[in-house]
Amino acid sequence: MKLILAIVQDKDSNRVANEFIDANIRATKLSSTGGFLKAGNSTFIIGIEDERVEDALALIKETCQARTQYVTTPVTLDISLDGQVPYPVEVEVGGATVFVLPVEGFHQY
Repeated sequence: MKLILAIVQDKDSNRVANEFIDANIRATKLSSTGGFLKAGNSTFIIGIEDERVEDALALIKETCQARTQYVTTPVTLDISLDGQVPYPVEVEVGGATVFVLPVEGFHQY
């Protein structure tokens, strides 16, 4: 038995949840925030049998593709810098961060 923690961007979370349902994978979805952009994410918690882990990972990989996005740099309040103006920067967003952990016990009541 394994525990999968999958952190995906909110933009991908509904598609991932639907894919889990179609594949009969039970998952708990939690709202989370973090990362470089402090953007909304969803964290999926999945208790799954060892032989189904690779299927779940493949599903996440297919559904959560990384993409580029432009964001504006933050304005600094340091007056010693000469007229620093915010400007757009291209960054990579999306994809998924996934942890697979061993589970000593799993119970459903």
